[in-house]
Amino acid sequence: MGVVLVGTTHLVKKLCLMIVWDEPTYFYLFGLLVLAALVFFWHQWWQVKTQKAFSKWGDLDRLSPGRSGLKVRLKALVFALIVSCLVIALVNPKAGIARKKVQREGIDLVFAIDVSKSMLCEDVAPNRLDRAKHLVEQITQQLAGDRIGIIAYAAWAVPQLPITTDYGAAQLFLSSINTDMISSQGTALGEAIELASGYFIAEDPTSKVLLLISDGEDHEGIDVAEAVAQAKEAGVRIFTVGVGTEKGGPIPIKERGITQQLKKDENGEVVITRRNELLLKDLAEQAGGQYYAFDQTETVVNALMEDLGQLDKTTFAAEEFSDFEDQFGWFVGIGLILMMLDVLLLERKTPWWQKLKLFEPNKNA
Repeated sequence: MGVVLVGTTHLVKKLCLMIVWDEPTYFYLFGLLVLAALVFFWHQWWQVKTQKAFSKWGDLDRLSPGRSGLKVRLKALVFALIVSCLVIALVNPKAGIARKKVQREGIDLVFAIDVSKSMLCEDVAPNRLDRAKHLVEQITQQLAGDRIGIIAYAAWAVPQLPITTDYGAAQLFLSSINTDMISSQGTALGEAIELASGYFIAEDPTSKVLLLISDGEDHEGIDVAEAVAQAKEAGVRIFTVGVGTEKGGPIPIKERGITQQLKKDENGEVVITRRNELLLKDLAEQAGGQYYAFDQTETVVNALMEDLGQLDKTTFAAEEFSDFEDQFGWFVGIGLILMMLDVLLLERKTPWWQKLKLFEPNKNA
């Protein structure tokens, strides 16, 4: 018996791992269902209370002999099931049959995203960090077969996502990146380069690319030239993207999305942050890469993809779930069947059911 239970548990875990949710945001709609249930139960309580104040329970049965309290609750349950099925259909569960190894051809690309406070500057809309995250998202959508990784850095560098072919996971980790991840401020470009160099497998012949996205402000930390030299020795090419404008702008300090004040220096002057284009250009040239001024997303994405397309691609094995299929149709179908049942299910007692008299006491006993 114990062996069966262990085997069943293992199978359940395995099946759970094979299910992904396409749009998990729609799960929040279940909150409205809970609210509707509370309103229904309150209405039932109020109805019973009012009816008792109007007359005795037996009198109400004589006034409306065909009304069924059980069917009212049953219809409410059917309605809840209909809504649940439609919500799950919106979420769109996808089921994969099994893991298998597939052959992919591509490069290894690591994104290093600056999360220092200067990235909150709104000289580009909505702000530098959101523009940088949007850029990474757009680049990821253009990739096919490449492995990617993500690093966030400010005063020091923090790994976010190791090298993987799971672009869905990349989107998830990307959405969680913010300027509060690292308490100390600064832009440790050298540490980001050093950490990224360790992401790549040295013996792997795959083309290795580090894409640094930053405004280049507040540069500090370990020596950049030394980190670049180590990266080149490891076969890593560095491309840089300059976010922001040369004119620059102030850094807003917000609470709950509302600007409370602008960041000031020790003299009480408003800090103006500008894109340090010279530093980022020089870094890319030293590392055999290319610098891109981030003015329009489409322009940068097209230029970068063209340059990446010229790099040598390597075939490698990747393990992934295969044969993922949309499962929302099942829940739509169940929801439609329940809707038809709800239409046919009246709030009145069923005559043939009453004739059975299953729950009435036997008078002959």
